[in-house]
Amino acid sequence: MGRKKVAVIGAGHVGGQVAWGITMRELADVVIVDIIEGLPQGKALDMMEARPVIGSDVEITGTNSYDETAGSDIIVITSGLPRKPGMSREELLESNVKIVAEVTKRAVERSPNAILIVVANPLDAMTYTAFKVSGLPRERVMGMAGMLDSARFRAFIAMELGVSVKDVTAFVLGTHGDLMVPSTRYTTVAGTPVEQLIAKERLEAIVKRTRKAGGEIVSLLKTGSAYFAPAMAITEMVEAILKDKKEIIPACVYPQGEYGYRDVFVGLPAKLGAKGIEEIVEFELSPQEKAALDESMRHVKELLKEVDGLKLF
Repeated sequence: MGRKKVAVIGAGHVGGQVAWGITMRELADVVIVDIIEGLPQGKALDMMEARPVIGSDVEITGTNSYDETAGSDIIVITSGLPRKPGMSREELLESNVKIVAEVTKRAVERSPNAILIVVANPLDAMTYTAFKVSGLPRERVMGMAGMLDSARFRAFIAMELGVSVKDVTAFVLGTHGDLMVPSTRYTTVAGTPVEQLIAKERLEAIVKRTRKAGGEIVSLLKTGSAYFAPAMAITEMVEAILKDKKEIIPACVYPQGEYGYRDVFVGLPAKLGAKGIEEIVEFELSPQEKAALDESMRHVKELLKEVDGLKLF
């Protein structure tokens, strides 16, 4: 059988860290693709030289060609322009639609049986773009956002309570942006609802911080955006698929009736396994959560109309 193969498109901070995460967990051979000559090759060689230290025997290849990605089991698309301070995700739209459409087409041509994980922003629109261009079934196209947003929410709760992050379970649904829906109702600490542990006003402040978490890091870094947490979130999704773990992870998915939605990409709990999205898991939402999710959905639908209006594919 040999090892599985993951293509990482884009050798920037996120792409490099994804390749490193996969290498550290020894999940698959990795091919890193980038248009900048020397960048993917240099990062791949650096990781190859680190393998004896961490005891990983996977192969990492850096290339400027898509040919080496042929036969990949998973394609991770991190390509796209990064968000700059003060720039909204929507302002990235046209440039990144063009980029994601092109790289999706080239990668899927060589790996028609692959599962796609999209990371570029605006996330919901880029996942939709990859879905339309690839022609793949909805089970095999997803975006990484909910896993990252949930990790941030869990981190802030653990920091607030002084507990292990392992004890905090949380789900963040909806769009990847200011209208995301952190569900306090389904957030627990060692099985205890977080609403019983943190005062309402304080919990609302943590929810607000979660919604703005990406922007908080952008404003601190000044010349870039987050990459450690996004890359680890992607790595977790890759592992769930390659190991057929059936792990329930919030992901950007394409519902066809689940939660009353269809024909739009949005963050919902999904069971990830060898076939990709094996089920969109339906939780019972409170009226307030459903209303917030509906608002998030309306925003995404408007964004996808903009994508269609560009007529780029």
